[in-house]
Amino acid sequence: MKAKTGAARPAGPARSAGVNHRDAALDAGLRKSLWRGMLRIRMVEEEIARRYPEQEMRCPVHLSIGQEGVAVGVCSALEQRDYAMSAHRAHAHYLAKGGDLKAMIAEMYGRRTGCAGGKGGSMHLVDPAANMLGAVPIVGGSIPIAVGAAFASWMKNEDRVTAVFLGDGATEEGVFAESLNFAALKGLPVLFICENNLYSVYSPLSVRQAAGRDRTAIARAHGLEAREADGNDVEAVYRLSREAAERARAGKGPSYLEFSTYRWLEHCGPSYDNHMGYRSEEEFAAWRAQCPVLRQQTILERDGLLAAEEPAALKRALAAEIEEAFAFAKSSPYPAPAELMTDLYADGAGN
Repeated sequence: MKAKTGAARPAGPARSAGVNHRDAALDAGLRKSLWRGMLRIRMVEEEIARRYPEQEMRCPVHLSIGQEGVAVGVCSALEQRDYAMSAHRAHAHYLAKGGDLKAMIAEMYGRRTGCAGGKGGSMHLVDPAANMLGAVPIVGGSIPIAVGAAFASWMKNEDRVTAVFLGDGATEEGVFAESLNFAALKGLPVLFICENNLYSVYSPLSVRQAAGRDRTAIARAHGLEAREADGNDVEAVYRLSREAAERARAGKGPSYLEFSTYRWLEHCGPSYDNHMGYRSEEEFAAWRAQCPVLRQQTILERDGLLAAEEPAALKRALAAEIEEAFAFAKSSPYPAPAELMTDLYADGAGN
């Protein structure tokens, strides 16, 4: 990764040239892969929502139904070696980055086979094998950690990009501005991915941010490349994210990407909550009509890339995979009492 002009860079081993496995044009295989990835996340979360009232998943759940295009589009533009971090609404990011489904469901059931040993729950998903570094439920909390990971990659001269997912509410935190400034100052290979779903719990943008506030302009003022796109258009998300990742990998610094999208369910939990009055049925219906999964399926069908039997066949295969993951989770043991105080601090060996 090339150093940013004017940025002092620690000496390190020369990296081998990165190989770009994706052509400039989106081929049929990739376009179908984007659809499959979104449908898988949708079906996983729908099953979580269906089973959650059974009261066996004893942790809060923040579902991304309606927002799958951002997670899949961004993570498909990353390489396996790249890092990703998330916040409280992390399921989609974890799965899109290649996290283990069985381990995720087991974590939600508090089982020892979970990705955090059953002690973290839905908001603390991590998978080192997929380079999913973790999720932090504190609003804005994952942003400086991701910048630190990118700083480490920069110091080691690694060919690695870090992507951090955040909501529009996190852009109101002081650490957001501090992290933008430091990332731009050092020219770090980090992507700030804002999923703007219009609400922070029940509060719309209008009561949280001044009218006309332009978050991309704020990022640009800090020295970042800043772009916006429709988050429910997975191909647009992919293209923009790939450009930003390639820019970072070439040593041209960080980017802020904001994608407009919409969550269908309540802020936290498995239900619909339009009856609470913070959003209208008309608004909800307009956004639901822009479903990223159905939208991509319709495009593939229009372009003759999807056979008539494929959606049903894929749904059957995914349903079997999901059922197996839940069976695995529910049959796994709980952590032993002796494990209560383990994995809290690193030991002297750095573990």
